[in-house]
Amino acid sequence: QVQLVESGGGLVQAGGSLTLSCAASGSIFKFNVMGWYRQAPGKQRELVATITSGGSTNYADSVKGRFTISRGNAKNTVYLQMNSLKPEDTAVYYCNVAWGDMNYWGKGTLVTVSS
Repeated sequence: QVQLVESGGGLVQAGGSLTLSCAASGSIFKFNVMGWYRQAPGKQRELVATITSGGSTNYADSVKGRFTISRGNAKNTVYLQMNSLKPEDTAVYYCNVAWGDMNYWGKGTLVTVSS
């Protein structure tokens, strides 16, 4: 059983910063992709950023230059450093780990950016 636990969400003013953390535990294949997705009210879940076990990253255009995804020294941890936050970044942020046909999600952490 794979579990992902997110932390670090909260309320921040526009222009501010937050760092989200995610720790995955359980039987996780060493070659995997970890990522962050978000879902705003009334919208579909969308990709924010992903990082492979080899360190290759991918970002949504809307966050390029503002957000940075990274892997921690601890096995299967991932961070999302979010700078220059905008009200449109308000959403529930979900951590994800995937390999092959396997795909696991955390319960999400709420990020609210006030104008």
